[in-house]
Amino acid sequence: MKSMRLELAFTRETTPPIHDGICSSPDLDREIIVGGQAVDGVETITSFVYGDPETYEALLLEHEPVVEYDMTPSEDGFFLYLRRELQSEGLSLLNALSQDTVVVVPPIEIRSDRSVRMTIVGCAADLTGVVDDLSADVTVDVRWVSDDVTVTETPVSDRQLTALQAARNVGFYEIPRREGIEAVADELGCAVSTASELVRRGEANAVERVLEGGP
Repeated sequence: MKSMRLELAFTRETTPPIHDGICSSPDLDREIIVGGQAVDGVETITSFVYGDPETYEALLLEHEPVVEYDMTPSEDGFFLYLRRELQSEGLSLLNALSQDTVVVVPPIEIRSDRSVRMTIVGCAADLTGVVDDLSADVTVDVRWVSDDVTVTETPVSDRQLTALQAARNVGFYEIPRREGIEAVADELGCAVSTASELVRRGEANAVERVLEGGP
């Protein structure tokens, strides 16, 4: 039994509509799918979306054949329960993962850099089959393979990392502070409120990972 960490990279043309909206909107950062199943062409998922629920809801109703959904607001975003009819790209991904001995281990991370990261577990031959099937439609990067059933913690998102790097570049973290959040926003080319939100979320995620990894 092996586990494999995959990154699926989409182009602008091949990114599914909701994922494209996460990449394009300053009000959405990423989606973490924590569970789901697909039966007879209908997918049911639960996820946490970092971002504005109204922005996501507009994308959802515009692009997805929704059967039903429910959103529960939280501090950094909202919890989502969604049932939708699968489109061609969803069916393709589902078929690629439908090997006899393969299990997808949550979470599945829908990232703002047009990539999806997931961990799959199963027999070596079937894991290779998944990669081969997926590679026809997307760029697949095998980030690691392990003989253990292993999962990886969700990292700071690319957008948050860019904001943290911009903050460091302008002296936001110097003591005393050389520049404020307005300079970070100028560096990113976005609104001050957006820069503040990205920096705050990035700091929170980074601190949480450091503390979890401590003694």
